[in-house]
Amino acid sequence: MTTTAPTTRHSVDRGRAWLRIAMTALALLAAAAATVSWDAQYLLVRHVKHAPAIAALEAGIPDAGALIFATLGIALALHARHAVRARTLNVACVGISLAMNALASAPGWRDLAVWIMPSAVYAVASDTLIGVVRAWAVARAHHTGQALAEVDATPMAMLGGLLLWLLRLAMAPASTIAGFRRWVVEECPIAPGRKAPRPASRPRPYRASLQVKPAHAARPRPPGKQAQMIAIATGRHDLARLPVNKVSKIANSIGAEVDLSPGTARRVLLAHVRALQNGCPDPDTTRTETQP
Repeated sequence: MTTTAPTTRHSVDRGRAWLRIAMTALALLAAAAATVSWDAQYLLVRHVKHAPAIAALEAGIPDAGALIFATLGIALALHARHAVRARTLNVACVGISLAMNALASAPGWRDLAVWIMPSAVYAVASDTLIGVVRAWAVARAHHTGQALAEVDATPMAMLGGLLLWLLRLAMAPASTIAGFRRWVVEECPIAPGRKAPRPASRPRPYRASLQVKPAHAARPRPPGKQAQMIAIATGRHDLARLPVNKVSKIANSIGAEVDLSPGTARRVLLAHVRALQNGCPDPDTTRTETQP
């Protein structure tokens, strides 16, 4: 008990150190990938825009955007957020860089792999690091007892939801399209900052037969045999402290008084005693019994 806090603090500090090392390595990887991909992007832009300074600036825009969105994703991950928008835009900027490198490469798979490899490695490393940083922030919040804010959906959850929707669209197109149309009409604004009012629910028709209850329904029903047995056992014994090995004898005795079978009496009373001692409600005693 006395070594829990130091051990937790030591593990958290060690995790922070490894994250710093990973961030430093990612910064070096980003610089290397930007340097080698800038050359290909510059050559591509230079053929269109003949001004060297303008071509040099434009060639570095995708890599600069990827770096900005990666740092924003890390900042959000430190607050235990998924950073979906920042991670998506980071990958999008890397995708632009990949496309420019692919267009600048010579024909052939070998040349294509050489030109796009740096940006692809950076994309995988940066997105993985953001996910690891978020996992570390979540673990730290759980250790300190800090309440986490509501997080947005993960990219994988969004992709899974889209695939499920497409599967339903293929299997039941009519109802899926109708539901999609209803969702668009209800959620999308009809004007800036204003949504269409939801249609009022129709009132249910009045049925006199449901409103008038028979006279015998108001009379309380007598307790069943199981409830009688439990009530008698509760009055005679402290069931919360009763040893379990004595339940069968008591159940047989009281079950005979209320004309309840021994097997049922032992089962019901044992479940009730265990529920009391474990602090859980007993499902056999909470429901209304109608046994004669």
